[in-house]
Amino acid sequence: MALTPWGTVWDTRFPSLREEMDRVFEDFFGDTGFASLRGTNWAPPVDIVDTENEITVIVDIPAIDPEDVTVTVLGDTLTIEGERKQEREFNEQDYYRSERMHGSFSRTISLPDTVVGDMASASYKNGVLKIKLPKSHKEAAKEIKISVENAKPAKIVAQMVKQRRKQ
Repeated sequence: MALTPWGTVWDTRFPSLREEMDRVFEDFFGDTGFASLRGTNWAPPVDIVDTENEITVIVDIPAIDPEDVTVTVLGDTLTIEGERKQEREFNEQDYYRSERMHGSFSRTISLPDTVVGDMASASYKNGVLKIKLPKSHKEAAKEIKISVENAKPAKIVAQMVKQRRKQ
C-alpha cells in the first residue's frame, strides 16, 4: 500500500483557489500598511487618540533615529515618513532567521478639519513618536429662531378676505 502525505480537504481539492486567496490577502494587507505577508513593505503601528482639545498620534518606531523621521501636516493630512536602517553586524550567510523589518516607510493619516496644523508638535522618547495636533475652537453652528412681528393669525386673515369679497 502506497503512503500519501496527509492534507486537508482544502489542500487536496482546492489548491489553486487557496493559492489565489493567499495572493489576494497578501496584496490587500501589503497595500494597507499592515506588515506585508511577503516581507517587502512595512509600516509602524499607529494609535490615534481624539480628545476635546487635541488629536494625539502615537507611532512605534523603535531602533530609528529621530533625525531619519519626517512629520508633515498639510491641510487635513498628516504624513509620517522615515527609514529603519539595517544593521550590518553579520553577513547574510550568518543569519539563521531575520524577522525584523527595515527600509523606508510612509504613513498618511486623514485629520478632521478642526485640527490646527500650524500648532502641531512632536516628541520622541524610548522608540515612541508622539504627535500632538491641537483643535481649533471655532464656534459651533448656532440655530436662530425666527420671530414674526405684526403678524395676524391665519384665521383672522381668512375672515378679512371673506369680508372684502362681500363688499
